[in-house]
Amino acid sequence: MDRADIVHDNFLRRIASRDFPHGTAPSGPLSPQQAVEIYRAACLSRALDRQSRVMQRAGQGFYTIGSSGHEGLAAVASALRPTDMAFLHYRDAAFQIARAGQVPGQTIAWDMLLSFAASSEDPISGGRHKVLGSKALNIPPQTSTIASHLPKAVGAAYAIGAARRHRPEHAELPEDGIVYCSFGDASANHSTAQGAFNTAQWTSYQSIPLPLLFCCEDNGIGISTRTPKGWIAASFQNRPGLKYFTCDGLDIFATYATALEAAHYVRSRRKPAFLHIRTIRLYGHAGADMPTTYLPREMVEAEEAQDPLLHMVRGLDQIGAMSAPEALQVYHDTNARVARIAAEAVTRPRLQTAADVMAALIPPKRACLPTNGPSAETRAAAFGSDMKQMAEPQIMSRLINWALTDLMLAHREIVMMGEDVGRKGGVYGVTQKLQARFGQDRMIDTLLDEQSILGLAIGMAQNGFIPMPEIQFLAYLHNAEDQLRGEAATLPFFSNGQYTNPMVLRIAGLGYQKGFGGHFHNDNSVAVLRDIPGLILACPSNGADAAKMLRECVRLAREEQRLVVFLEPIALYPMRDLHDDKDGGWMCHYPDPSEVIPFGQVGLHGAGEDLAIVTFGNGTYLARQAEPALTAAGIRTRIIDTRWLSPLPKDALTAAVQGARHILIVDETRHTGGMAEALMAHFHEVAQVPLVRLTAEDSFIATGPAYAATMPSCGSIIAAAKALVEKAE
Repeated sequence: MDRADIVHDNFLRRIASRDFPHGTAPSGPLSPQQAVEIYRAACLSRALDRQSRVMQRAGQGFYTIGSSGHEGLAAVASALRPTDMAFLHYRDAAFQIARAGQVPGQTIAWDMLLSFAASSEDPISGGRHKVLGSKALNIPPQTSTIASHLPKAVGAAYAIGAARRHRPEHAELPEDGIVYCSFGDASANHSTAQGAFNTAQWTSYQSIPLPLLFCCEDNGIGISTRTPKGWIAASFQNRPGLKYFTCDGLDIFATYATALEAAHYVRSRRKPAFLHIRTIRLYGHAGADMPTTYLPREMVEAEEAQDPLLHMVRGLDQIGAMSAPEALQVYHDTNARVARIAAEAVTRPRLQTAADVMAALIPPKRACLPTNGPSAETRAAAFGSDMKQMAEPQIMSRLINWALTDLMLAHREIVMMGEDVGRKGGVYGVTQKLQARFGQDRMIDTLLDEQSILGLAIGMAQNGFIPMPEIQFLAYLHNAEDQLRGEAATLPFFSNGQYTNPMVLRIAGLGYQKGFGGHFHNDNSVAVLRDIPGLILACPSNGADAAKMLRECVRLAREEQRLVVFLEPIALYPMRDLHDDKDGGWMCHYPDPSEVIPFGQVGLHGAGEDLAIVTFGNGTYLARQAEPALTAAGIRTRIIDTRWLSPLPKDALTAAVQGARHILIVDETRHTGGMAEALMAHFHEVAQVPLVRLTAEDSFIATGPAYAATMPSCGSIIAAAKALVEKAE
């Protein structure tokens, strides 16, 4: 027999016979009216869980994770304000339902059943996934990636304090708000969660405002693995900078009182707290999971005997708010109402085409106030002595620094964060002087944790900032890539464009760096970025392009709410010469702040018809070095700098190679999974000319004399070009 049916039958039988579980007598600030509303929310949550199983059996509903056993979280919602942003555990339907009762005009049962039915009319995801969430209720949707929402909750809480100092144009969170973030006891062990706790404590320890309430819903099990008894309490009771509160979620009176106390602490002290709530899990983990296949039946039945709804009815009866028969009638009425609504919800339209599904990958554009550039006096004061050097050609790193300065002068909502970006100015000096120019609030030196850096950025974007986080080296991104894949890129998709994560993530990367660090400081793999839907990946090859592309990247984030990664070739940061020592051939003048390179525009050098070299980053530099030798060999060449690596600017690339009789793709990323795979496929589809690729080997990068041995070189480009042209002839 289905455990849901057993729990249902037990409830009916025990309420009818007044067979209540034992518990503490109700006390505390929860009013009778509030207690009744919490019970109604709990009944609706339970009815929705039961209905979802009916829908799945009928083929009208889809995979879902239930909230039964966690209904006491409705009391926590009642203790918070609906303006407090809530990043919810996937078992928090009761929390969302209770919050809906705080906001007029909500049709919560209808909305959630549309989600269960994967209807395109689902108001949060548009039928793309069964998620909790609501724009009206200040609940961004969460995926089921374990604990990935905790780092951004830290960032959102930090953003509340930051907005007091620099209020962004598109700020959403009130200055006296707090951020709420819930998760399960098993999730608390995840490295992502532990990093978020540590970051919150690290911040709090320094007395930096962080109004964040963590809530651990401790049901004692993660799918089938039991949490050691007492583990959460032992782990969190005495953490520095993190105030600990605990209560029994089966007792809504105690839960409300404790949540109220914890929320008051966070709101008044602007410090993080950890609310540990005992819950139980009914039915199993998700879907058709049967707990009796991995837990003793007597253990499952003991949990079911502690049904939170039974405890609620006992409490309501004891304070005279609602009699047991009245409570039973509410339960019956709620189930009947949900069944009626579900019968209509399953008839509503669903997504049908790829275009329908993908419509939310790209966020909607937003209106922004016109940007008036800084006055000449303001700009001169910010740049100081650097103004005198603008008349002379400069290396890439300096031009990026100046571009960042102009952008931060123009847009007060830009905030940068990362390891060593502030006082030190970055490992390569790219952000030197920026902290002196704009202060520690806008140039944030973070702790050493890439997940927390990206979480801070994602969370700050939730409150109207334009974050520009920095990952020190491309190889370090892999510690935290799920913050881009599982959080930042998916948020517009799962919220139908209602929530977005605009940012420009700067990463120093690629190869050819002499004598420093090997693979961990020279990484030539971008595959993990290129396969994230909706993400824009930009890579400049020279300083002038870097400045102009960076301006476009900020525009894309600010106005089009895009997630942008700006990949900066480390080896080209200090590059001065092109052909001869001290020729200064790779230095550029700083372009006027009005100059930009539009998204999708490729670079073109030369107009030769014999050979088109399609490349990017260091490959552009090497191809330019090879150009004289190719000219001397009678090969008239054009060099095409792709610039925008994802999505690939296919139309611009097609136009750029038009008229060329051969195409050589020079790709400094790896042979497998590298850029050349996409470029080769594209040109095979659109260009009827011979083409070959020259790529890096499928290898990590070495330190020392062999630093460039596995990647294309000037010499190998010359050889490949000659071989291609000669073979074709």
